[in-house]
Amino acid sequence: MTRFILPLAIFLAIVVALGAGLRHDPRELPSALVGRPAPAFALPVLDAPGSTQTLRVSDLRGKVWILNVWASWCAACRTEHPVLVDFAARSPVPVYGLNYKDTMLAAQAWLRQMGNPYVLSGVDADGRVGIDFGVYGVPETYIIDAHGVVRYRQVGPVTPDVLERQIKPLLRQLQSGGPRANPA
Repeated sequence: MTRFILPLAIFLAIVVALGAGLRHDPRELPSALVGRPAPAFALPVLDAPGSTQTLRVSDLRGKVWILNVWASWCAACRTEHPVLVDFAARSPVPVYGLNYKDTMLAAQAWLRQMGNPYVLSGVDADGRVGIDFGVYGVPETYIIDAHGVVRYRQVGPVTPDVLERQIKPLLRQLQSGGPRANPA
């Protein structure tokens, strides 16, 4: 009888572990950045080739803003893009782009063809800023509060449902003096 107890205990432990794993949403990827300051960066701006204009996190302190990581080669970005264009046209919260591992010409053509929801879009040609943000893949979207703290991370396309249920309520909360950041 005791020889069956050990295999049964192992089997039950495996069932419990699998059950716990099934309760976790596999689409949710944890972010070490939520609740922490957004990584500092200074990137050339996509819309200003040959210019010395840069997009810097430090220039955006004092306001709530959105950072959308995108690329012209990204199929999921094509799905998300009309949602962002519509949102940006109606929202007082500025949307900035992080053009990830893309060519400048392809990215500029994409925005001409699809519309440009971004106040500015920084060029992250080598992907280093994306790495600092912990980007798994494009698209990803971050909400940064007025103190420069990351408050939300969306992995995958922003859909109308995500926009209505998660992003807009958080933006209203942050704009009305909601969760306070501890400035670093």
